[in-house]
Amino acid sequence: MKSFNNYIGGKWTDASANSRFENINPADNTEILGLFPLSNQKDVDDAVTAAHNAYKHWKLMPAPKRGNILRKAGDIFERRKEELARIMTREMGKPVFETRGDIQEAIDTCYYAATEGRRLFGYTVPSEMDNKMNLSFRMPIGVCGIITAWNFPIAVPSWKIIPALVAGNTVVFKPSEDSPESAVVFAEILEEAGIPAGVFNVVFGKGETGAALVEHPLVSLIGFTGSTETGKKIAGRCGELNKKCSLEMGGKNPQIVMDDANLDLAMEGVLWGAFGTTGQRCTATSRLILHETIHDEFVATLKQKAEALQLGSGLSESTQMGPVVNKKQLAKIAEYVEIGMNEGATLVTGGSPSHDPQLQNGNFYLPTIFTNVTPQMRIFNEEIFGPVLSVSKVNSFEQAIEYANHCTYGLSSSIFTSDVHKSFIAMRELESGITYINAPTIGAEAHMPFGGIKGTGNGHREGGWTVFDIFTEWKTVYVDYSGQLQRAQIDNQD
Repeated sequence: MKSFNNYIGGKWTDASANSRFENINPADNTEILGLFPLSNQKDVDDAVTAAHNAYKHWKLMPAPKRGNILRKAGDIFERRKEELARIMTREMGKPVFETRGDIQEAIDTCYYAATEGRRLFGYTVPSEMDNKMNLSFRMPIGVCGIITAWNFPIAVPSWKIIPALVAGNTVVFKPSEDSPESAVVFAEILEEAGIPAGVFNVVFGKGETGAALVEHPLVSLIGFTGSTETGKKIAGRCGELNKKCSLEMGGKNPQIVMDDANLDLAMEGVLWGAFGTTGQRCTATSRLILHETIHDEFVATLKQKAEALQLGSGLSESTQMGPVVNKKQLAKIAEYVEIGMNEGATLVTGGSPSHDPQLQNGNFYLPTIFTNVTPQMRIFNEEIFGPVLSVSKVNSFEQAIEYANHCTYGLSSSIFTSDVHKSFIAMRELESGITYINAPTIGAEAHMPFGGIKGTGNGHREGGWTVFDIFTEWKTVYVDYSGQLQRAQIDNQD
Protein backbone atom coordinates (compact mmCIF):
# COMPACT_ATOMS: atom_id res chain seq x y z
CA MET A 1 0.00 0.00 0.00
CA LYS A 2 1.35 3.40 -0.98
CA SER A 3 2.25 5.90 1.73
CA PHE A 4 2.24 9.63 1.05
CA ASN A 5 4.14 12.47 2.72
CA ASN A 6 3.67 16.14 3.43
CA TYR A 7 5.01 18.68 0.97
CA ILE A 8 7.08 21.23 2.89
CA GLY A 9 9.68 23.63 1.56
CA GLY A 10 9.64 22.00 -1.87
CA LYS A 11 10.30 18.49 -0.52
CA TRP A 12 8.12 15.47 0.27
CA THR A 13 8.67 15.04 3.99
CA ASP A 14 7.40 12.39 6.39
CA ALA A 15 5.45 13.59 9.40
CA SER A 16 7.34 13.88 12.68
CA ALA A 17 5.06 11.34 14.38
CA ASN A 18 4.66 7.91 12.83
CA SER A 19 0.87 8.11 12.66
CA ARG A 20 -1.17 7.75 9.50
CA PHE A 21 -4.77 7.58 8.36
CA GLU A 22 -6.36 5.57 5.56
CA ASN A 23 -7.81 7.01 2.37
CA ILE A 24 -10.80 4.75 1.61
CA ASN A 25 -12.67 4.37 -1.67
CA PRO A 26 -16.31 5.29 -0.87
CA ALA A 27 -17.56 3.13 -3.74
CA ASP A 28 -15.73 0.11 -2.33
CA ASN A 29 -14.76 0.32 1.33
CA THR A 30 -12.50 -2.72 0.98
CA GLU A 31 -10.08 -0.67 -1.14
CA ILE A 32 -7.55 1.42 0.76
CA LEU A 33 -6.12 3.98 -1.64
CA GLY A 34 -3.18 5.05 0.48
CA LEU A 35 -1.86 6.08 3.88
CA PHE A 36 -1.42 9.75 4.76
CA PRO A 37 0.36 11.42 7.67
CA LEU A 38 -1.50 12.68 10.72
CA SER A 39 0.49 15.88 10.96
CA ASN A 40 1.03 17.49 14.36
CA GLN A 41 2.05 20.90 15.62
CA LYS A 42 5.70 20.42 14.61
CA ASP A 43 4.77 19.53 11.03
CA VAL A 44 2.52 22.56 10.78
CA ASP A 45 5.26 24.72 12.25
CA ASP A 46 7.77 23.42 9.69
CA ALA A 47 5.36 24.17 6.83
CA VAL A 48 4.48 27.64 8.10
CA THR A 49 8.14 28.48 8.69
CA ALA A 50 8.95 27.43 5.12
CA ALA A 51 6.09 29.58 3.81
CA HIS A 52 7.14 32.53 5.98
CA ASN A 53 10.72 32.38 4.71
CA ALA A 54 9.62 32.04 1.09
CA TYR A 55 7.25 34.98 1.40
CA LYS A 56 10.12 37.45 1.68
CA HIS A 57 11.16 36.69 -1.91
CA TRP A 58 7.84 35.65 -3.50
CA LYS A 59 6.12 38.94 -2.67
CA LEU A 60 8.88 40.83 -4.53
CA MET A 61 8.34 38.93 -7.78
CA PRO A 62 6.20 41.12 -10.09
CA ALA A 63 2.58 39.98 -10.08
CA PRO A 64 2.50 39.36 -13.87
CA LYS A 65 5.44 36.96 -13.48
CA ARG A 66 3.67 35.18 -10.64
CA GLY A 67 0.67 34.98 -12.93
CA ASN A 68 2.75 33.41 -15.68
CA ILE A 69 3.67 30.54 -13.34
CA LEU A 70 0.03 29.94 -12.48
CA ARG A 71 -0.89 30.02 -16.16
CA LYS A 72 1.60 27.18 -16.69
CA ALA A 73 -0.12 25.34 -13.85
CA GLY A 74 -3.38 25.61 -15.79
CA ASP A 75 -1.70 23.98 -18.77
CA ILE A 76 -0.46 21.11 -16.58
CA PHE A 77 -3.90 20.64 -15.00
CA GLU A 78 -5.24 20.32 -18.55
CA ARG A 79 -2.57 17.77 -19.47
CA ARG A 80 -3.20 15.67 -16.36
CA LYS A 81 -6.98 16.07 -16.34
CA GLU A 82 -7.98 12.49 -17.05
CA GLU A 83 -5.44 11.00 -14.65
CA LEU A 84 -6.43 13.40 -11.88
CA ALA A 85 -10.15 12.97 -12.52
CA ARG A 86 -9.89 9.25 -11.88
CA ILE A 87 -7.86 9.80 -8.71
CA MET A 88 -10.52 12.19 -7.45
CA THR A 89 -13.37 9.83 -8.30
CA ARG A 90 -11.74 6.93 -6.50
CA GLU A 91 -11.24 8.89 -3.30
CA MET A 92 -14.41 10.98 -3.07
CA GLY A 93 -16.89 9.15 -5.29
CA LYS A 94 -18.53 11.46 -7.78
CA PRO A 95 -18.62 10.31 -11.42
CA VAL A 96 -15.68 10.99 -13.69
CA PHE A 97 -17.70 13.40 -15.84
CA GLU A 98 -18.09 15.53 -12.70
CA THR A 99 -14.46 15.32 -11.59
CA ARG A 100 -13.37 16.40 -15.07
CA GLY A 101 -15.51 19.49 -14.54
CA ASP A 102 -13.96 19.98 -11.10
CA ILE A 103 -10.51 20.14 -12.70
CA GLN A 104 -11.78 22.43 -15.45
CA GLU A 105 -12.71 24.94 -12.76
CA ALA A 106 -9.09 24.89 -11.58
CA ILE A 107 -7.89 25.35 -15.16
CA ASP A 108 -10.24 28.29 -15.65
CA THR A 109 -9.17 29.77 -12.32
CA CYS A 110 -5.49 29.50 -13.22
CA TYR A 111 -6.00 31.30 -16.52
CA TYR A 112 -8.29 33.94 -15.07
CA ALA A 113 -6.19 34.66 -11.96
CA ALA A 114 -3.01 34.74 -14.04
CA THR A 115 -4.51 37.55 -16.09
CA GLU A 116 -5.55 39.37 -12.92
CA GLY A 117 -1.85 39.47 -12.07
CA ARG A 118 -1.73 42.28 -14.64
CA ARG A 119 -4.90 43.89 -13.29
CA LEU A 120 -4.42 44.24 -9.55
CA PHE A 121 -5.79 47.72 -9.92
CA GLY A 122 -5.43 50.43 -7.31
CA TYR A 123 -6.84 53.95 -7.22
CA THR A 124 -5.23 57.31 -7.83
CA VAL A 125 -7.38 60.22 -6.70
CA PRO A 126 -7.00 64.01 -6.43
CA SER A 127 -5.64 65.42 -3.20
CA GLU A 128 -7.37 68.23 -1.35
CA MET A 129 -3.97 69.93 -0.97
CA ASP A 130 -1.76 71.69 -3.50
CA ASN A 131 1.11 69.75 -5.06
CA LYS A 132 0.18 66.48 -3.39
CA MET A 133 -0.75 63.09 -4.85
CA ASN A 134 -2.95 60.36 -3.34
CA LEU A 135 -2.81 56.74 -4.45
CA SER A 136 -3.63 53.27 -3.13
CA PHE A 137 -2.71 49.77 -4.17
CA ARG A 138 -3.01 46.15 -3.07
CA MET A 139 -0.40 44.42 -0.91
CA PRO A 140 -0.10 40.70 -0.09
CA ILE A 141 -0.91 39.62 3.44
CA GLY A 142 1.64 36.91 4.21
CA VAL A 143 1.21 33.23 5.01
CA CYS A 144 -2.30 31.97 4.24
CA GLY A 145 -3.66 28.82 5.85
CA ILE A 146 -6.11 27.10 3.49
CA ILE A 147 -8.50 24.45 4.85
CA THR A 148 -11.02 22.90 2.45
CA ALA A 149 -13.71 20.25 2.19
CA TRP A 150 -13.54 16.96 0.30
CA ASN A 151 -16.35 17.34 -2.24
CA PHE A 152 -14.46 19.56 -4.71
CA PRO A 153 -10.87 18.56 -3.93
CA ILE A 154 -9.33 20.53 -6.80
CA ALA A 155 -11.80 23.27 -7.74
CA VAL A 156 -12.44 24.73 -4.28
CA PRO A 157 -8.76 24.78 -3.21
CA SER A 158 -7.91 26.43 -6.53
CA TRP A 159 -10.41 29.23 -5.85
CA LYS A 160 -8.33 30.14 -2.80
CA ILE A 161 -4.78 28.98 -3.51
CA ILE A 162 -4.35 30.32 -7.05
CA PRO A 163 -5.41 33.94 -6.39
CA ALA A 164 -3.59 33.91 -3.05
CA LEU A 165 -0.37 33.03 -4.87
CA VAL A 166 -0.93 35.51 -7.70
CA ALA A 167 -1.43 38.23 -5.08
CA GLY A 168 1.99 37.47 -3.60
CA ASN A 169 1.07 35.38 -0.56
CA THR A 170 2.47 32.00 0.39
CA VAL A 171 0.27 29.06 1.33
CA VAL A 172 0.01 26.15 3.72
CA PHE A 173 -2.79 23.87 2.54
CA LYS A 174 -4.59 21.37 4.79
CA PRO A 175 -6.86 19.29 2.53
CA SER A 176 -9.73 17.13 3.77
CA GLU A 177 -8.80 13.70 5.06
CA ASP A 178 -11.49 12.30 2.73
CA SER A 179 -9.76 13.45 -0.47
CA PRO A 180 -6.06 13.85 0.31
CA GLU A 181 -4.45 12.39 -2.82
CA SER A 182 -5.85 15.19 -4.97
CA ALA A 183 -3.70 17.58 -2.93
CA VAL A 184 -0.61 15.53 -3.79
CA VAL A 185 -1.24 16.11 -7.48
CA PHE A 186 -2.01 19.79 -6.82
CA ALA A 187 1.46 20.15 -5.27
CA GLU A 188 3.12 18.22 -8.11
CA ILE A 189 1.50 20.50 -10.67
CA LEU A 190 2.51 23.73 -8.93
CA GLU A 191 6.05 22.44 -8.51
CA GLU A 192 6.30 21.56 -12.20
CA ALA A 193 4.90 24.98 -13.11
CA GLY A 194 7.80 26.61 -11.29
CA ILE A 195 6.50 27.65 -7.88
CA PRO A 196 9.61 28.25 -5.74
CA ALA A 197 10.24 25.99 -2.75
CA GLY A 198 8.24 27.00 0.32
CA VAL A 199 5.71 29.13 -1.52
CA PHE A 200 3.18 26.30 -1.50
CA ASN A 201 3.09 23.61 1.19
CA VAL A 202 0.73 20.74 2.04
CA VAL A 203 0.19 19.18 5.46
CA PHE A 204 -2.18 16.24 5.78
CA GLY A 205 -4.21 15.42 8.83
CA LYS A 206 -7.56 15.83 10.54
CA GLY A 207 -9.14 18.47 12.76
CA GLU A 208 -6.14 18.82 15.05
CA THR A 209 -3.93 19.68 12.09
CA GLY A 210 -6.32 22.38 10.94
CA ALA A 211 -6.53 23.78 14.47
CA ALA A 212 -2.74 24.02 14.66
CA LEU A 213 -2.76 25.97 11.40
CA VAL A 214 -5.38 28.39 12.73
CA GLU A 215 -3.39 28.91 15.93
CA HIS A 216 0.03 29.44 14.37
CA PRO A 217 1.29 33.00 15.03
CA LEU A 218 2.94 33.32 11.59
CA VAL A 219 -0.29 32.53 9.73
CA SER A 220 -1.93 35.84 8.83
CA LEU A 221 -5.10 34.57 7.16
CA ILE A 222 -7.33 31.51 7.20
CA GLY A 223 -9.40 30.56 4.15
CA PHE A 224 -11.94 27.89 5.08
CA THR A 225 -14.56 25.84 3.25
CA GLY A 226 -16.61 23.40 5.30
CA SER A 227 -19.44 23.15 7.79
CA THR A 228 -21.01 26.17 9.43
CA GLU A 229 -20.33 24.70 12.86
CA THR A 230 -16.59 24.43 12.23
CA GLY A 231 -16.48 27.74 10.38
CA LYS A 232 -17.96 29.61 13.32
CA LYS A 233 -15.34 28.12 15.63
CA ILE A 234 -12.57 29.19 13.26
CA ALA A 235 -14.06 32.68 12.96
CA GLY A 236 -14.23 33.04 16.72
CA ARG A 237 -10.65 31.98 17.18
CA CYS A 238 -9.42 34.19 14.33
CA GLY A 239 -11.25 37.07 15.97
CA GLU A 240 -9.41 36.45 19.22
CA LEU A 241 -6.10 36.23 17.38
CA ASN A 242 -6.90 39.22 15.13
CA LYS A 243 -6.43 37.18 11.94
CA LYS A 244 -8.20 37.76 8.69
CA CYS A 245 -10.66 34.98 7.98
CA SER A 246 -12.69 33.99 4.92
CA LEU A 247 -15.48 31.44 5.41
CA GLU A 248 -17.48 29.47 2.86
CA MET A 249 -19.91 27.30 4.79
CA GLY A 250 -23.23 25.50 4.43
CA GLY A 251 -26.30 25.90 2.27
CA LYS A 252 -29.94 24.87 2.08
CA ASN A 253 -30.69 26.04 -1.39
CA PRO A 254 -34.22 26.44 -2.80
CA GLN A 255 -35.45 25.93 -6.35
CA ILE A 256 -38.82 27.57 -7.03
CA VAL A 257 -40.95 26.28 -9.90
CA MET A 258 -43.90 28.49 -10.83
CA ASP A 259 -46.97 27.38 -12.75
CA ASP A 260 -45.82 29.28 -15.87
CA ALA A 261 -42.39 27.60 -15.96
CA ASN A 262 -40.93 25.36 -18.63
CA LEU A 263 -41.58 22.21 -16.60
CA ASP A 264 -39.32 19.94 -18.62
CA LEU A 265 -36.41 22.31 -18.06
CA ALA A 266 -37.27 22.67 -14.38
CA MET A 267 -37.32 18.88 -14.06
CA GLU A 268 -33.86 18.56 -15.57
CA GLY A 269 -32.70 21.33 -13.27
CA VAL A 270 -33.87 19.79 -10.02
CA LEU A 271 -32.59 16.31 -10.91
CA TRP A 272 -29.14 17.73 -11.55
CA GLY A 273 -29.25 20.22 -8.68
CA ALA A 274 -30.50 17.74 -6.06
CA PHE A 275 -28.70 14.54 -7.04
CA GLY A 276 -25.57 15.73 -8.87
CA THR A 277 -22.53 15.00 -6.68
CA THR A 278 -24.98 12.83 -4.68
CA GLY A 279 -26.35 16.05 -3.19
CA GLN A 280 -22.98 16.70 -1.59
CA ARG A 281 -22.51 20.29 -2.68
CA CYS A 282 -22.91 23.43 -0.62
CA THR A 283 -24.97 24.70 -3.58
CA ALA A 284 -27.05 21.53 -3.98
CA THR A 285 -30.79 21.95 -4.52
CA SER A 286 -32.06 20.63 -1.20
CA ARG A 287 -35.46 22.39 -1.19
CA LEU A 288 -37.96 22.32 -4.06
CA ILE A 289 -40.79 24.84 -3.84
CA LEU A 290 -43.63 24.05 -6.25
CA HIS A 291 -46.73 26.04 -7.15
CA GLU A 292 -49.78 24.05 -6.10
CA THR A 293 -51.25 23.82 -9.62
CA ILE A 294 -48.27 21.86 -10.94
CA HIS A 295 -47.21 20.13 -7.71
CA ASP A 296 -48.76 16.67 -8.03
CA GLU A 297 -47.86 16.03 -11.65
CA PHE A 298 -44.34 17.39 -11.19
CA VAL A 299 -43.69 15.21 -8.13
CA ALA A 300 -44.98 12.10 -9.90
CA THR A 301 -42.59 12.64 -12.81
CA LEU A 302 -39.72 13.56 -10.47
CA LYS A 303 -40.21 10.33 -8.52
CA GLN A 304 -40.04 8.28 -11.69
CA LYS A 305 -36.90 10.00 -12.94
CA ALA A 306 -35.13 9.89 -9.58
CA GLU A 307 -35.75 6.16 -9.30
CA ALA A 308 -34.27 5.69 -12.78
CA LEU A 309 -30.93 7.31 -11.90
CA GLN A 310 -28.04 4.87 -12.33
CA LEU A 311 -26.06 4.43 -9.11
CA GLY A 312 -22.58 2.97 -9.15
CA SER A 313 -18.86 3.57 -9.12
CA GLY A 314 -18.00 6.94 -10.55
CA LEU A 315 -15.35 5.27 -12.70
CA SER A 316 -18.12 3.80 -14.85
CA GLU A 317 -19.22 6.13 -17.63
CA SER A 318 -22.82 4.92 -17.19
CA THR A 319 -23.00 6.05 -13.54
CA GLN A 320 -25.20 9.08 -12.90
CA MET A 321 -24.89 9.20 -9.12
CA GLY A 322 -21.97 7.96 -7.05
CA PRO A 323 -21.62 7.06 -3.37
CA VAL A 324 -21.82 9.15 -0.22
CA VAL A 325 -18.31 10.04 0.90
CA ASN A 326 -18.06 7.92 4.09
CA LYS A 327 -19.95 5.83 6.63
CA LYS A 328 -20.37 8.75 9.02
CA GLN A 329 -22.15 10.80 6.37
CA LEU A 330 -24.25 7.80 5.41
CA ALA A 331 -25.44 7.53 9.00
CA LYS A 332 -26.19 11.26 9.13
CA ILE A 333 -28.39 11.01 6.04
CA ALA A 334 -30.26 8.05 7.52
CA GLU A 335 -30.79 10.05 10.71
CA TYR A 336 -32.28 12.97 8.82
CA VAL A 337 -34.58 10.66 6.86
CA GLU A 338 -35.91 9.35 10.16
CA ILE A 339 -36.29 12.92 11.43
CA GLY A 340 -38.29 13.84 8.34
CA MET A 341 -40.67 10.93 8.77
CA ASN A 342 -41.10 11.66 12.47
CA GLU A 343 -41.89 15.30 11.65
CA GLY A 344 -44.74 14.21 9.40
CA ALA A 345 -43.22 14.67 5.96
CA THR A 346 -44.23 12.14 3.30
CA LEU A 347 -41.48 9.87 1.99
CA VAL A 348 -42.12 9.59 -1.76
CA THR A 349 -39.11 7.49 -2.73
CA GLY A 350 -35.74 6.37 -1.43
CA GLY A 351 -35.10 6.67 2.27
CA SER A 352 -32.56 3.86 2.55
CA PRO A 353 -29.18 2.66 1.33
CA SER A 354 -29.14 0.93 -2.04
CA HIS A 355 -30.28 -2.70 -1.99
CA ASP A 356 -28.23 -3.59 -5.07
CA PRO A 357 -25.92 -6.47 -4.02
CA GLN A 358 -23.22 -5.16 -6.37
CA LEU A 359 -23.07 -1.94 -4.35
CA GLN A 360 -22.99 -3.39 -0.85
CA ASN A 361 -19.31 -2.59 -0.27
CA GLY A 362 -19.90 1.10 -0.96
CA ASN A 363 -21.69 4.02 0.69
CA PHE A 364 -24.64 4.17 -1.70
CA TYR A 365 -27.88 5.89 -0.68
CA LEU A 366 -30.99 5.99 -2.84
CA PRO A 367 -32.20 9.33 -4.24
CA THR A 368 -34.73 10.42 -1.61
CA ILE A 369 -37.71 12.75 -1.95
CA PHE A 370 -40.00 14.09 0.79
CA THR A 371 -43.24 16.01 0.16
CA ASN A 372 -45.51 17.93 2.55
CA VAL A 373 -42.43 19.59 4.01
CA THR A 374 -43.20 22.77 5.95
CA PRO A 375 -40.87 25.60 7.03
CA GLN A 376 -41.11 24.43 10.63
CA MET A 377 -39.44 21.09 9.91
CA ARG A 378 -35.75 20.39 10.45
CA ILE A 379 -35.39 18.81 7.00
CA PHE A 380 -36.58 22.15 5.56
CA ASN A 381 -33.96 24.17 7.48
CA GLU A 382 -30.89 22.03 8.20
CA GLU A 383 -28.19 21.02 5.76
CA ILE A 384 -28.17 17.25 5.16
CA PHE A 385 -25.43 17.06 2.50
CA GLY A 386 -26.77 14.05 0.71
CA PRO A 387 -29.31 12.99 -1.95
CA VAL A 388 -32.35 14.13 0.04
CA LEU A 389 -34.80 16.61 -1.50
CA SER A 390 -37.52 18.36 0.53
CA VAL A 391 -40.57 19.42 -1.51
CA SER A 392 -42.98 22.14 -0.37
CA LYS A 393 -46.23 23.35 -1.94
CA VAL A 394 -47.12 27.05 -2.21
CA ASN A 395 -50.13 28.92 -3.59
CA SER A 396 -48.47 32.09 -4.87
CA PHE A 397 -45.24 33.69 -6.02
CA GLU A 398 -45.13 35.71 -2.81
CA GLN A 399 -45.40 32.59 -0.66
CA ALA A 400 -42.67 30.92 -2.74
CA ILE A 401 -40.28 33.79 -1.98
CA GLU A 402 -41.26 33.65 1.69
CA TYR A 403 -40.53 29.92 1.85
CA ALA A 404 -37.24 30.31 -0.01
CA ASN A 405 -36.03 32.91 2.48
CA HIS A 406 -37.20 30.96 5.56
CA CYS A 407 -33.78 29.54 6.32
CA THR A 408 -30.62 30.53 8.16
CA TYR A 409 -28.51 29.84 5.07
CA GLY A 410 -28.19 32.05 2.01
CA LEU A 411 -25.82 30.62 -0.58
CA SER A 412 -27.72 29.84 -3.78
CA SER A 413 -31.30 30.10 -5.02
CA SER A 414 -33.21 29.40 -8.21
CA ILE A 415 -36.52 30.17 -9.87
CA PHE A 416 -38.10 28.74 -12.99
CA THR A 417 -40.66 31.06 -14.56
CA SER A 418 -41.48 32.57 -17.95
CA ASP A 419 -42.60 35.82 -16.33
CA VAL A 420 -39.88 38.47 -16.61
CA HIS A 421 -41.54 40.51 -13.87
CA LYS A 422 -41.36 37.62 -11.40
CA SER A 423 -37.77 36.95 -12.48
CA PHE A 424 -36.59 40.42 -11.59
CA ILE A 425 -38.53 40.51 -8.35
CA ALA A 426 -36.90 37.20 -7.42
CA MET A 427 -33.43 38.58 -8.25
CA ARG A 428 -34.08 41.37 -5.77
CA GLU A 429 -35.95 39.49 -3.04
CA LEU A 430 -34.27 36.08 -2.78
CA GLU A 431 -31.90 36.17 0.19
CA SER A 432 -28.80 34.51 -1.25
CA GLY A 433 -25.40 35.35 -2.63
CA ILE A 434 -26.23 33.62 -5.92
CA THR A 435 -29.53 33.46 -7.83
CA TYR A 436 -30.22 31.48 -10.99
CA ILE A 437 -33.10 32.24 -13.34
CA ASN A 438 -34.37 29.15 -15.20
CA ALA A 439 -31.38 27.11 -14.06
CA PRO A 440 -30.69 24.96 -10.96
CA THR A 441 -28.84 26.16 -7.88
CA ILE A 442 -25.49 24.79 -9.07
CA GLY A 443 -23.20 25.90 -11.87
CA ALA A 444 -20.81 28.63 -10.68
CA GLU A 445 -18.31 30.11 -13.14
CA ALA A 446 -14.73 30.88 -12.18
CA HIS A 447 -14.77 34.53 -13.26
CA MET A 448 -17.79 35.49 -11.12
CA PRO A 449 -18.06 36.13 -7.36
CA PHE A 450 -19.04 33.07 -5.32
CA GLY A 451 -20.34 33.10 -1.77
CA GLY A 452 -23.37 33.57 0.40
CA ILE A 453 -25.04 35.52 3.17
CA LYS A 454 -26.54 34.71 6.57
CA GLY A 455 -25.23 31.37 7.90
CA THR A 456 -23.34 30.61 4.70
CA GLY A 457 -20.37 32.95 5.01
CA ASN A 458 -18.83 36.03 6.56
CA GLY A 459 -19.16 38.46 3.68
CA HIS A 460 -16.28 37.50 1.41
CA ARG A 461 -16.64 36.30 -2.17
CA GLU A 462 -14.38 33.80 -3.88
CA GLY A 463 -14.01 33.67 -7.65
CA GLY A 464 -13.70 36.54 -10.08
CA TRP A 465 -12.13 39.84 -9.16
CA THR A 466 -13.63 39.85 -5.65
CA VAL A 467 -11.41 37.05 -4.37
CA PHE A 468 -8.48 39.45 -4.32
CA ASP A 469 -10.28 41.38 -1.58
CA ILE A 470 -9.67 38.33 0.60
CA PHE A 471 -6.00 37.86 -0.20
CA THR A 472 -4.77 41.47 -0.29
CA GLU A 473 -4.67 44.50 2.00
CA TRP A 474 -5.06 48.07 0.80
CA LYS A 475 -2.16 50.45 1.25
CA THR A 476 -2.70 54.19 0.92
CA VAL A 477 0.22 56.46 -0.01
CA TYR A 478 0.40 60.27 0.08
CA VAL A 479 3.14 61.99 -1.93
CA ASP A 480 3.65 65.64 -1.01
CA TYR A 481 5.92 67.48 -3.45
CA SER A 482 5.03 70.99 -2.31
CA GLY A 483 8.27 71.42 -0.36
CA GLN A 484 6.43 72.60 2.73
CA LEU A 485 4.50 71.09 5.63
CA GLN A 486 0.83 70.73 4.74
CA ARG A 487 -1.41 69.67 7.63
CA ALA A 488 -4.38 68.37 5.61
CA GLN A 489 -7.69 69.40 7.20
CA ILE A 490 -6.02 71.75 9.67
CA ASP A 491 -4.72 73.92 6.80
CA ASN A 492 -7.71 73.31 4.58
CA GLN A 493 -10.66 74.40 6.73
CA ASP A 494 -11.61 77.52 4.80
